[in-house]
Amino acid sequence: METWTLVGMMGAGKTSVGRKLAIASGREFVDTDQLIQNRLGRSIEKIFSHYGESAFRDHETAIILGLQPSDVVLSTGGGAVVRPENWEHLKSLGATVYLQSSAETLIERLRISKKRRPLLSASDWEDRVRDILKSREAIYLSADITINLDSIELEQAAEVVLATLGARQ
Repeated sequence: METWTLVGMMGAGKTSVGRKLAIASGREFVDTDQLIQNRLGRSIEKIFSHYGESAFRDHETAIILGLQPSDVVLSTGGGAVVRPENWEHLKSLGATVYLQSSAETLIERLRISKKRRPLLSASDWEDRVRDILKSREAIYLSADITINLDSIELEQAAEVVLATLGARQ
């Protein structure tokens, strides 16, 4: 059994690509943000506003460290990789795939997204995206596979990821 874990920035398409990848591969789709929401009975936005980012990260770590290798597609929150114990455990579950996009691509996607992002509630959110990406890029690049999605539509990204994962087996 091998978990396929998708990592990357908010707006990279981890959930969208992950759902399509799960369907294409016949695997179950699991989203760590959804697991946290189910456990706490609140939206990610409410968790951040009521308890703060640190408490959210604590719950995220508890969820991640409780995962076992299985034939699922796992979508993580963008900051899940920041804690070394999370990243180490995610890598132990199976293949890690970095869905890479430039800051400008991410900003464009986030601009049109209906999903509210707690870390982007400031007026200078575009600069925040650039700063977060810069601080996390080296960690993301340590994934087993990096797939740049700047020139790939999210609809085709799952096919590219599946072909790349298949080629490494």
